[in-house]
Amino acid sequence: MTLPVTEVLALTGGVGGAKLALGLQALVPDARLACLVNTGDDFRHLGLHISPDIDTLLYTLSGRNNEELGWGRRDETWTFMQVLEELGGPAWFRLGDGDLALHVDRTRRLAAGATLTAVTAHLARAMGLTTRVLPMTDAPVATRVHTDAGVLEFQEYFVARRAAPRVQRIEFAGAASATLVPDAHAAFTDPALEAIVLCPSNPFLSLDPLFAVPELRAALAARTVPAVAVCPLIGGQAVKGPTAKIMAELGLAADPAAIAAHYAGLIDGLVIDTADADFAHRCGVPTLVTGTYMQSLEDRVALAAATLGFAASLRGEPG
Repeated sequence: MTLPVTEVLALTGGVGGAKLALGLQALVPDARLACLVNTGDDFRHLGLHISPDIDTLLYTLSGRNNEELGWGRRDETWTFMQVLEELGGPAWFRLGDGDLALHVDRTRRLAAGATLTAVTAHLARAMGLTTRVLPMTDAPVATRVHTDAGVLEFQEYFVARRAAPRVQRIEFAGAASATLVPDAHAAFTDPALEAIVLCPSNPFLSLDPLFAVPELRAALAARTVPAVAVCPLIGGQAVKGPTAKIMAELGLAADPAAIAAHYAGLIDGLVIDTADADFAHRCGVPTLVTGTYMQSLEDRVALAAATLGFAASLRGEPG
């Protein structure tokens, strides 16, 4: 099944975003889908450059993701981690053997002078993808979470401490001076572009890093096609992750209206779950009510189709 779509740009990060991106990939033919990915989670560990959100997307789109764990590669082995633990090394961030090979190759290529964009394109091709997977920037950006336990680097907060400390605010170090990668700028300005989709990623940890890059935010604000966001909440809760917890800690209601307000000026429509139908006329933008819980591939494709149809209706075309 394909839809008559010329070009689609998806903004994504994390597992929820990757699920919808997979649905979009099933509908958008050839290389007409571009995914702009959060790199605020990137960090160095054991001397390696690790890009968790990029890797989650690559694994998901290529059918290599570990559905059981929710992260990493399927059919993974763990010899490296077993030996590292025996040696007393840091084992809090789990790296499977296959995953480790990817990080080694990325680090090697970056050290040789390649950009993160070029390395990511190579990895996507090696995994058989035609979807364009684009880092939000080639410059280093670090998500830092200010909490009641102090200022924590993202992986310390999210993985080591399981997002338990209370969030006070979040900063994106380096974002103000980061620039949009040329391929991403081209995706925003492509005359064939027909829809921009904000995937149901954590708005504060996965999409805000993108918006913190001034050129990226300006490109989104200057859009000439509909931008549609899929709400990451269902009935006041996130399917996975600390979105609702963070919103409560920041004094925000965990509902679609608060999500719409957070994206004010950056979206033209919001997709919400049937459980939140009461918010359909309270979000300040046109709203589509449909099932947003993605348990199967069919669910992901159905939500992607509904989202693209909604974007088409906002362009004045039949939905």
